[in-house]
Amino acid sequence: MIERERLQLLSDAPEVPGDHVLYWMQQSQRAALVVCDRGYLRHQKAWRSHVAKSAGRRVVQVEGDAVVPVDVASDKRETAARTLRPKLARLRDYYLKPLRPVPVAVRSTGMARDFIHADAVAASDVAAMLAKLDIDRSVAPVARFRGGRAEARRRLRAFLGEGLSRYAAERGEPARAQVSFLAAYLHFGQISPVEIALEVTRVDADPDGRADYLEELIVRRELAINFVEYEPDYDRYDCLPRWARDTLDRHRRDPRPHRYDAGELAAAATHDRYWNAAMREMRDTGYMHNHMRMYWGKKILEWSASPEEAFATALALNNRYFLDGRDPNSYANVGWCFGLHDRPWPERPIFGTVRSMTQGGLVRKIDADAYVASVDGLVAAEGAAR
Repeated sequence: MIERERLQLLSDAPEVPGDHVLYWMQQSQRAALVVCDRGYLRHQKAWRSHVAKSAGRRVVQVEGDAVVPVDVASDKRETAARTLRPKLARLRDYYLKPLRPVPVAVRSTGMARDFIHADAVAASDVAAMLAKLDIDRSVAPVARFRGGRAEARRRLRAFLGEGLSRYAAERGEPARAQVSFLAAYLHFGQISPVEIALEVTRVDADPDGRADYLEELIVRRELAINFVEYEPDYDRYDCLPRWARDTLDRHRRDPRPHRYDAGELAAAATHDRYWNAAMREMRDTGYMHNHMRMYWGKKILEWSASPEEAFATALALNNRYFLDGRDPNSYANVGWCFGLHDRPWPERPIFGTVRSMTQGGLVRKIDADAYVASVDGLVAAEGAAR
């Protein structure tokens, strides 16, 4: 009876996340304060603004998704990592401190009893809830990653104990997986970048590996946050630097030996077995190594009818299949493939002066055949788990 009543109550609630907060507040008049995290994307800002204007009580926003608050680090869109890095370096140690737990006077966990049994939330029928949602069911759950804070911390401990010591030397080798695999946990707020950074600085590890990892976790990640915070068109082709759009426009009529549409790309049905492996890893496991992400995006630009079509296709595939899609990193990473946060390079067909990546260059830098074999194993494991 409790489950049925709770499902009915949830089905009556509004569908906009901001309205959900207001709805639950109305159910329990004891709520005196609303605390939310900070979101940088336009819809996240709209949700929080809506709650703040309509709550009728104090709303506090806590920035927990960056080490240095985005508008403290910089008051403008930065050109590249080189311009943001010194600003973060001056502030990092001030913010990179553990928080002291403070007990609250009135706990919120008992408030649910005002209108529904508290255990109903934990015991709810997840399958029944998901069945009510209008979602793309062709994107299957993955077995490779398990969600939750405990799993995020387990992965962090494993990385500190096994991966960090070899991170500097082997992080560029996709088949060896000497990375933390924490991007999705950061995306869903299941672990804090401050917690990760503090643990990395405390562990006795290779100094180069520690520095390289903190560069990715803080500088590169917060460059992406800076980008979406100060660029209103972060998900549109026009967000790219003028020089990149100009050079791609001059080369838009260059011959393209291979062309694929979005469906063929999603099916991993190209002539390039290494690119296909990357797409299969992304599609079937929700993850792709950063080196392969760059190659993946550059080839979509090379194989599309226009740079605008390539940008839209890359972003759509990214946000559909990656567990950490729809994230500041997503928009910055896709933009990077088209010249964002980069500089002009020697001119080439199709790319102009936007940096290109070739299959030959990929094979020289990584063990590409070992990567394909590793993806075959990952995809087979996913198939066995379904």
